[in-house]
Order: sequence, then structure tokens, then C-alpha cells
Amino acid sequence: MPTDYAVVQAKLAAIEAEMKRAGFWQNTPLKPEQYQFEQAFAMDTMAYSQWLQFIFVPRVQTIIDQRGQFPRQSMVGAQAVREFDGVPEAPELTRLLAEFDALFG
Repeated sequence: MPTDYAVVQAKLAAIEAEMKRAGFWQNTPLKPEQYQFEQAFAMDTMAYSQWLQFIFVPRVQTIIDQRGQFPRQSMVGAQAVREFDGVPEAPELTRLLAEFDALFG
């Protein structure tokens, strides 16, 4: 069964809102060279929270807007567990990202 765009949009909005609430959202743009990443989750050029804000959120929003095809699986929640382990502001964001993964599993 295909994933419902409205469900994904609601989860994406919740992720963005939680990032802002928890202080993970930044107001300054990335440097152009930070977009020249080669590793998964852009680990070689930016922090995971930056990847979520500047890569993940816009890509998912584009898929929704264009009624495109979502990936078969998502690992953003699994990565969040690794990246945010021990970060006191992150449990709710990690939970939301795990729920996002579950939409595609």
C-alpha cells in the first residue's frame, strides 16, 4: 500500500516543529561547500541536525509537492538514535524520526 502524502506531510511538519522547539533549527544558511557532501547523511560536511533541516526536510517536501515516489525505506530514525544518544533535547525528535521510518517499513 502506498504511503499517504497527507500522513507524511503531517509527520514532516511535526519533525520540523520539534526541531525548532528543541533548538536544532538554525537561522543561518549553510555554506555552499557544505552541500558538496559524499557521505550518508552528509556526515562529512554538516551536523545531522543540519542535514535534517537543509537536505531531508526539503527533499521530502519536494516529493510531497510533486506527488513523487517515496523511498522504499527510511533510516532517519535509526541515525537519530546514533547521533542524538545522550542529548537531553532530542528524545521527542528521535521518536518522531523513528515514526517517519515506520511509514516506509
